Amino acid sequence: MSKAKSDAVREPLVDKNMAGSKPDQPWMVYLSTFVAVCGSFAFGSCAGYSSPAQAAIRNDLSLTIAEFSLFGSLLTFGAMIGAITSGPIADLVGRKGAMRVSSAFCVVGWLAIFFAKGVVPLDLGRLATGYGMGAFSYVVPIFIAEIAPKTFRGALTTLNQILICTGVSVSFIIGTLVTWRVLALIGIIPCAASFLGLFFIPESPRWLAKMGRDTEFEAALRKLRGKKADISQEAAEIQDYIETLERLPKAKMLDLFQRRYIRSVLIAFGLMVFQQFGGINGICFYTSSIFEQAGFPTRLGMIIYAVLQVVITALNAPIVDRAGRKPLLLVSATGLVIGCLIAAVSFYLKVHDMAPEAVPVLAVVGIMVYIGSFSAGMGAMPWVVMSEIFPINIKGVAGGMATLVNWFGAWAVSYTFNFLMSWSSYGTFLIYAAINALAIVFVIAIVPETKGKTLEQIQAVVNP
Repeated sequence: MSKAKSDAVREPLVDKNMAGSKPDQPWMVYLSTFVAVCGSFAFGSCAGYSSPAQAAIRNDLSLTIAEFSLFGSLLTFGAMIGAITSGPIADLVGRKGAMRVSSAFCVVGWLAIFFAKGVVPLDLGRLATGYGMGAFSYVVPIFIAEIAPKTFRGALTTLNQILICTGVSVSFIIGTLVTWRVLALIGIIPCAASFLGLFFIPESPRWLAKMGRDTEFEAALRKLRGKKADISQEAAEIQDYIETLERLPKAKMLDLFQRRYIRSVLIAFGLMVFQQFGGINGICFYTSSIFEQAGFPTRLGMIIYAVLQVVITALNAPIVDRAGRKPLLLVSATGLVIGCLIAAVSFYLKVHDMAPEAVPVLAVVGIMVYIGSFSAGMGAMPWVVMSEIFPINIKGVAGGMATLVNWFGAWAVSYTFNFLMSWSSYGTFLIYAAINALAIVFVIAIVPETKGKTLEQIQAVVNP
């Protein structure tokens, strides 16, 4: 397969104008989506592991703050590698093959953590689960987009974010009830479900068509749409769209800095930077430590956090196309500033021995306002805007770089959070408040509203 073909296939091969046949039996689409979002749940389980496990792991293995910070941040370092390499893997062995690789890495990583007696196997296990998480972050949304009919593609793709949040929340809750080794074993369950479920669902028809496997392409599309569905029009449109992709010039990294693309790059990369450097992964990874330092019951705080995150993410999904991207980003970033300031006040009072009875209440309120606000917009909207903002011929290389920027930010924040908290607990939250305040200015000044616009209309506004 030529390199041009390889780069083109990394995009979700979805024609926005597709008017495919109405499926008579969508159950295979539902089953395939369920299997795929088991990977999203596994993603969340990995991300949510370190917070409830922090104190026990440090005590059992005698880890310093620096050693545990490295353990926590290796997840995002592994995810960077996974996000970069999953594209070529998905090209070579298919979307299902890439998800199998992701599942296998996660299983091996969880087993290494379970059996760890020291720092090295613990860190290697965390790195492996991070790799699987990063690969899932790339391939799951692409697979869902490529198998779902246009009529309910949006509803199915929102399940990816919802299941990630659910995975984090379930880890938080279960982690308050079991040991850190048992929690690692439980993390294997969604990975195993994904790995085994992949044997019972079809490969992405669009990937099969791209690879020239026409017989398998039609069989997979028929399986997804139902035996009685007329797939001729959809099959023809898929083939036409793939031919259009192949005629586009192959994008290079330097093309991103051309004048006509620079605003798209600035918008997408800027949103990724503000999403991560606003503090989300530090707060998510070390929630239990924050509550403990503030004097709030750790178990209760994490359960409230977990439930709130899932509820707000689920409620937010249906209103994205009604409220618009920009208003949600602005409301979300404003809430993040308020949450950080409340938490900063809490720790300022604690450091100066003022109003001790108010410290734990303000801390939990600040963190809940923060996570609720993040789930309402800044969590999902940067990814939505990124999928809309790039011209199709640079979407592969630009999307890959934006994802790399995102994971780098996640690593930097998760690694530095404990050190910042040791330096100044309230100062840490003031820094995050300042960054989120800059995000408000950035969204107002730079980010366009994309609600209700075709991709061509968006390009006319962003890259005139």
